[in-house]
Amino acid sequence: MSKSAQKILVGVAWPYANGEKHIGQIAGAYLPPDIFARYQRMVGADVLMVSGSDTHGTPVTLQAEKEGVPPATVIEKYHLLFVEGCLKMGITFDCYTHTDTQNHWDVTHKMFLRHLEYKYLYTDTQRQLFDAQAGRFLADRYVEGTCPFCGYEDARGDQCDNCGRLYDALELKNPRSKLTGNTDLEIRETEHFFMDMAKMNQPLLDWIGHGKEHWRPNVLNFTRGQLELRELRGRPITRDIEWGITVPVAGYENKRIYVWYDAVIGYLSAAIEWAKISGNDEAWREWWDADVNPNAQIYNFIGKDNIPFHTIIWPGMLQAYSVGDEHLNLPYDVPANEYLTIGGEQFSTSRGRVIGWNTVLAEYQPDAWRYVLTALAPETSDVEFTWDDFRERINSELVANWGNLVNRVMGFAYKRFDGAIPTPGPLDDVDQTLLNDIRSGFESVGALYEAVKLKNTLAEVRRLSQRVNQYLNDKAPWHSIKEDPAAAATSIYVALQAIDWLKLMWAPILPHSSEQIHQMMGYDSTLFGRQYTETVADARGAHVVLRYDHNDAIGAWEAETLPAGQALREPSALFIKLEEEAV
Repeated sequence: MSKSAQKILVGVAWPYANGEKHIGQIAGAYLPPDIFARYQRMVGADVLMVSGSDTHGTPVTLQAEKEGVPPATVIEKYHLLFVEGCLKMGITFDCYTHTDTQNHWDVTHKMFLRHLEYKYLYTDTQRQLFDAQAGRFLADRYVEGTCPFCGYEDARGDQCDNCGRLYDALELKNPRSKLTGNTDLEIRETEHFFMDMAKMNQPLLDWIGHGKEHWRPNVLNFTRGQLELRELRGRPITRDIEWGITVPVAGYENKRIYVWYDAVIGYLSAAIEWAKISGNDEAWREWWDADVNPNAQIYNFIGKDNIPFHTIIWPGMLQAYSVGDEHLNLPYDVPANEYLTIGGEQFSTSRGRVIGWNTVLAEYQPDAWRYVLTALAPETSDVEFTWDDFRERINSELVANWGNLVNRVMGFAYKRFDGAIPTPGPLDDVDQTLLNDIRSGFESVGALYEAVKLKNTLAEVRRLSQRVNQYLNDKAPWHSIKEDPAAAATSIYVALQAIDWLKLMWAPILPHSSEQIHQMMGYDSTLFGRQYTETVADARGAHVVLRYDHNDAIGAWEAETLPAGQALREPSALFIKLEEEAV
C-alpha cells in the first residue's frame, strides 16, 4: 500500500495561547490528525503536519488582562505548555509555531494585499458595540449574549457554540460586555476593511458540488446548506484593537487585522516557515502550489465549531488569492469532529469547564489517553466523558485485551525459549487461519485509517487482537509445552507473529507502547522518528518551534515475516491497571 508519491498536508486547528488545553480539544482536534499523519507516514506518504498557537485572538488579550501581564507573556507561557503536552503525548508536528512571527505577518500581509488588489476587500463603515465604561469598541469575543438563531444564552459575539451559526455581534440579543459586565452598550460607527464573501458564494458552491463524497455528512450538509441559502455577505477583517497584525495600508495604523482572517492563513505560513528552517525555502510549494503539485491533499482537522471557517471562509480566501498568476490548493477533506462533553456540557477553557491536558498527562500514561480518547472519538455525534468509563476502558479493554496478550506471550517466550523467538514447526489449519485473519487487517484497518474513521479503526484492531487471545486459549501452549514442546513453540511463534503485525496496526493510536513492543521483539530499528524543539529567531524575536524528524523511522505497513531465532529483549508491562482510587 505504498503512497510514496503522495503529498499530504495535515493542517491542525490553531489553539489560542490562553490556557492549558483540555481533553475535549485533544479528542476533537489534536489527537486525530496525529493518528492520521502517523498512519500516512507508515504507508509512505510525504506528510507535512503543521499548526501553531493562535496569539492574536481576544481570548489571549482577555487572559492577559486577567493575569495583569502583557499578551506576549501569556503567549510564551501557554505556547510552551502546549508544546510540552505534544512532546509527552506524541503529537508529531513537522512544524508547530505561532502567529506572532515575522514570517506569519509577512504571509498575512501578502494575502491581504492580493485580496485588496483583486477587489475582494473593500472599506465600509460598521456599526459596532461600544462599552462606555471601558472606553473601547468591543471586538467579537469581548461580548456575549443570546444567540439570535437558537436562543443559547451564552453565545459569543461572532459565533454560537450551541448551533454553530455565524453572525454579527449586533444581532445578539441582550448583549453584555465581557470586560465590565455592562449591559447598557452603545452602538457607534467605525470604518473597517471587509472581505466580500458574497462574491465567493457561487465559486464555493461549484467547488463543494464536486468530489466531496468522502466528506463527513455533517460537514458537507452544513456547508452546502449555508451556501445554498446564499447568506454570505461582507465580513469585517479589521478591528479597533491594539494587539494583532498591522494593516499594510496607510491611514489604518490604529487598526489591526482580526484573528479569524489571520489564523487560517497559518496553515500556509507554517508550511513556509517549515521550508525556511529546513533549508529549502521553496519546498512548501509541493503541498500548496497548485501549479507545482495539483494532486497534493490538504486535510484540516478541527472541531465542529470551526466548520464554516474551514469549508467556506478559508477556501474562499484561497480562491480569491488564486485569481492571479499564483494558484493555491484548496482543502481535500475537513474531517471535523463533534464535541466531547462532561456533565452534558461542552468543555470550555474560558468558562472553566476543563480537565487539563498537561495535568492528566502527569498522572496517567499517554497511550492510555490516546486509547480512551480514540475509543470515545466524537466523529458523528457528541460523546460524554466520565472518569468511570475512562477507568473501565483501560482495565477491561486496553489492559485485558491487548496488554495482557502481549505480556503473557512475550513473557512466556522469553522465559521458556531462551530469550529468543522460537522456531515453528509445520503450521496447521488453525495456525494459518489466524495468520490470514490478522494479515487481512493491513487492508481493513488501513482503509479505516485512510477514511479517518478512527473510532472504527480502534474497534477493528481490538477485534483482531481478541482473535489472538481466542487462539491462545484454544492452543494453550503453557500446557502443551510439557508434552509437546514443538507444538508449543509453533503456537507461540504464531502468536508472536500476530502481535508483531498488530503492533503496526495499533502504532498510530498507541505509538509509545507499540515502540516498546518493537524493541522487546528484538528489532534495532524504530517505528517512529524523533520529536524535538528548535528556537527560531526573526525580526519579531525568538520563538520555540516543535519539529519532527522521521528519517530513522521504518515507515512500514507490511506483513513481514518474523525472524525465528531473533533475540528478544526482556519484556516489561505495557500498561498500568487503574484502581478505583486512581481516578
